[in-house]
Amino acid sequence: MQLKSRHIIAGALILTSVSCTKNFGDINTNSTIVTNPDIKYLLSYSEEKLATYNGGEWIWEGMEQLFRYTQHVTASPYEITANVNTRYGVYYSQILPNLFEIRRQIAKMDDKDKYQKIGAIAYIIQVLHGIKVTDMNGSIPYTQAEQGRYESNYSPVYDNQETLFNTWLSELDNSIGILSNTSLPNQADIGSSDIFYKGDATKWVKLANTLKLRIAARLENQNAEKTKSIFKQVIQDATGPIDNDDAQLSYTNPNFSAFGNDVNYRSVRYGSTSIITFLKKANDPRLPIYFENNGLSKKVFTDNGVTPPAFMDLNDPLIQFQGAPADWTTNPTVAAYISNALPIGGTNYFLISPINRKFFAPKMNGQTGGYTDVIVTNAESCLLVAEFIQKGYGNGINTKGTAEDWYKKGVASSISTMNSIAVTAQSATGFTGNGSAAIQSYLDGDEVKFNGINDLERIYIQEYLNFYRNASEAFVLVRRTGYPKYSSTYYAREEFNEIIPRRWWTNDPGEVNRANWNAALSDQGFTPNAQDVTTLSTQRIWYDKNAPDFGKGH
Repeated sequence: MQLKSRHIIAGALILTSVSCTKNFGDINTNSTIVTNPDIKYLLSYSEEKLATYNGGEWIWEGMEQLFRYTQHVTASPYEITANVNTRYGVYYSQILPNLFEIRRQIAKMDDKDKYQKIGAIAYIIQVLHGIKVTDMNGSIPYTQAEQGRYESNYSPVYDNQETLFNTWLSELDNSIGILSNTSLPNQADIGSSDIFYKGDATKWVKLANTLKLRIAARLENQNAEKTKSIFKQVIQDATGPIDNDDAQLSYTNPNFSAFGNDVNYRSVRYGSTSIITFLKKANDPRLPIYFENNGLSKKVFTDNGVTPPAFMDLNDPLIQFQGAPADWTTNPTVAAYISNALPIGGTNYFLISPINRKFFAPKMNGQTGGYTDVIVTNAESCLLVAEFIQKGYGNGINTKGTAEDWYKKGVASSISTMNSIAVTAQSATGFTGNGSAAIQSYLDGDEVKFNGINDLERIYIQEYLNFYRNASEAFVLVRRTGYPKYSSTYYAREEFNEIIPRRWWTNDPGEVNRANWNAALSDQGFTPNAQDVTTLSTQRIWYDKNAPDFGKGH
């Protein structure tokens, strides 16, 4: 979706006014500052930034760090640099300012009652990204954020996570109430300026409820009763959470690519042994969507009289997909094949399967595929509902289906959504047509269907597989649950000798707000300015304090 340039310009002017002046009395004499911007363009700007800021995040944080820690991929380990945590700066410079300005502009209007639903949407967007920011930073400015623009308060407090979650739940509930209210006066039509949902109030309510589920999952290790209460609210809401693919929060832009050729920056990423082994064993349709094949077959080996390496099974019908150890030091023999080709019949074959780079970077090397990112998926929503029902949190109420029902909906949606992204990217797909037969066969398979023994683990693993396009949520899942776990006979986490950080860091804001910054760090038990992995691995954010260690799920 190509935004008209005036959308971006209008938003940029608002941001310019923030960064270039602290005396907002000057705006009356400065003709370069827009004092009455169209709120529709302000919304477009924040939505666009939410969807497109993360090119560098994918490279420096997602592929290079988080996905290695979760073992979705294996790659050369690199040091953590200051390039991680772009989510933090973007929140305060490119997402929040225009959302606050939207509500300020509405408050000035004579007919402000017509704009209540637009104001409610603005809160949902800022909660969505706010959750992502606190996930790796803990306490952050929020209740006093942006007061520098309007109240000359340049020393906002850093709200702790309990305050943040309670505030966000209240804001989401208020937005749900407004957006669900059919008795409000004729509401202004946001139309195509809402690049996600075109002003569809029902879809925004579904998203808000799914964000409540995200919060509930994060609270569980600190306050399981609160998690149960939130879940019951969401599942009993008349609209409920996202429960169909049409309500997913999706961004499509044929002219954008988060990666480009940088998908190979510093090193190629490959499938880990654990994920490729499981996808093959379960005959998962997402296997060719997620990973590139090596071009090999049994026939290539036998016709040329070559015996495959010991870690490969010549009779494997999916021999063209091979993984490598998540930590190369644990099996250097297999890891050596990442960079060393096996010559067969005059052709050099690289055995280990890279990530499907075209799936992530449809414009790499001049290719013409289109870019789609599903920021919040139907699968995530359905699988969270399945998880909470399986844990008994829905006992005594109508959960609109069993844990297995929601699980199947989530798995089916994940497969169809990933395939749709691949089709748009002109990448390898998992099936042709609507995929119903392939999906049903997968759901009926012994590795996937509920068996009454490890059903919760199966839900966790499907959440894990669905987050292949969302490194931040994948990391949160693995950190909060301890799954995949080392001791599992179903899907085991691989041996991993690296120290894994459990948080990022916030930089010293300078003298103007150093006191609040220091107070927040002290309250959380964080070492100021610590950026070493050892420290970051031992100092946990609040909602993570009672979570299991990586790979040690309950």
